[in-house]
Amino acid sequence: MPESVATAPTAAPLPYATLLAFTRYVDRTGPAKATFVGGLRKQRASRSGFNPHGQLVKALKTDIAFRTGGRHLAEIAGVVKPRWRPLYEALVPGAVSYLHSLGDLSTVELAQTHDALGMVGELPVKVNPHLGLRYDDGRREAVRLHFDEQPPSQEALLATLHLMGRQMDQVLPGAEPVLVDVRRGVAHHWDAAVRPDQVERWLAGEAAAFTAIWSTAA
Repeated sequence: MPESVATAPTAAPLPYATLLAFTRYVDRTGPAKATFVGGLRKQRASRSGFNPHGQLVKALKTDIAFRTGGRHLAEIAGVVKPRWRPLYEALVPGAVSYLHSLGDLSTVELAQTHDALGMVGELPVKVNPHLGLRYDDGRREAVRLHFDEQPPSQEALLATLHLMGRQMDQVLPGAEPVLVDVRRGVAHHWDAAVRPDQVERWLAGEAAAFTAIWSTAA
């Protein structure tokens, strides 16, 4: 008789979040937090996930790099798959508005950014900007794009800008973190009146709760 082979149990995925996932988590309250983390854990275990915004980001970066004034953004809604066309038609006008807000594109160029893994308490959070900008006057920006129908909440703004800022030495040294609300074409910057130490304590508490929920999620 053939020998039976024991199969080792699959290890549960360790707690982990992307910047997008963690900021969406802190935006939730009550039982919705647990439901959200449970969904993330299952998604991580199944290795599923798809980014529908990739072609828009590429078109925006192309318009900046080649100073084409929004031509690539204007064309992109007509070439994406039909199922994504309504999404792109809703996003493109704001993306073009943001592009124009950059001013004279001859004074702006793309800058290379790097993803970074930061620890918030015991929770690893992947900080991943969509693009970097370098201006002729020496300024640099690491830009994260917000695509949701609703504007980013104050909590999401604080979390995103703080977590990007604390990893900036790895992401794009010397740069300012920026969160762009794509649908409305509005760029949000860090409020100098906000105390980073208070935001850090708040996020550490949120991360501890996230990790606890993750560990008990089925």
